[in-house]
Amino acid sequence: MMSLNNLQNVTYNPIIPYVGTIPEQLEPGTLIVIRGHVPGDSDRFQVDLQNGSSVKPRADVVFHFNPRFKRSNCIVCNTLKNERWGREEITYDMPFKKEKSFEIVILVLEDKFQVAVNGKHVLLYAHRMRPEEVDTLGIYGKVHIHSVGFSFSSDLGSTQASTLELTEISKENVNIKSFNELPTLPFVARLNSSMGPGRTVVIKGEVNTNAKGFNVDLLSGKSKDIALHLNPRLNVKAFVRNSFLQEAWGEEERNITCFPFSPGMYFEMIIYCDVKEFKVAINGVHSLEYKHRFLELTSIDTLEVDGDIHLLEVRSW
Repeated sequence: MMSLNNLQNVTYNPIIPYVGTIPEQLEPGTLIVIRGHVPGDSDRFQVDLQNGSSVKPRADVVFHFNPRFKRSNCIVCNTLKNERWGREEITYDMPFKKEKSFEIVILVLEDKFQVAVNGKHVLLYAHRMRPEEVDTLGIYGKVHIHSVGFSFSSDLGSTQASTLELTEISKENVNIKSFNELPTLPFVARLNSSMGPGRTVVIKGEVNTNAKGFNVDLLSGKSKDIALHLNPRLNVKAFVRNSFLQEAWGEEERNITCFPFSPGMYFEMIIYCDVKEFKVAINGVHSLEYKHRFLELTSIDTLEVDGDIHLLEVRSW
């Protein structure tokens, strides 16, 4: 589970410039969480994932993350290899503001870094060097840092899909099998224990780069009623929720503080069943709640996932 709370090796109030050793290898699933604030006179700062801390010759920078406040507000990302910068990747959607605090979460994935700021997805940066080469974190420029922490626990490297309490229903619905390979779409599974207060379903996946949308449905296998229909639509940035009861769709719910999905991004969706509602979190950040319309919670025993995503893992407990 993507946890921004139980961080390891936390350093508090480091003096900037800060150069610190990273205690473990950056494997897929590693999180780096940096909390701080931007002073009013800041023109720029940077977070560098480095190979070593050498100054002359300058250490390779596997991932250079550099918010700039002069002229145009933007974030410049790059890689420094053998003292030569590569091609800049510039993001103009600027989440940092002067005199405001921030939380940067860098998630290491197999093929890229994924960065969120203040719980909102900001950018993806495809690996130009292997993340395993990173052993040092450098923070430079005009910035105040309150804490730097790591989470090395979650392992996304294994494509082994673990299915706790789930049985995939084959397309013909004849034989029920547990699966070890990656789940294919449309994915239909029976929960070995039906829904009820305290139960949790987790879906891990990657949004396709040209995704229009996808859906996650919790339904009653008996009546085919859909108790919870979650339908993020990337083409219109709407996170639609609904129920399909007695062969009819109800009223859509769409209100959301911030649309949490972006093309190409990795996500962990957590659906928690409470007494009166479902609660949904994306990448460790609470997104919405949905009041129960289908009240026989114990009849909810089936999960369906389909759409423009690459499904990596589904679990329930």
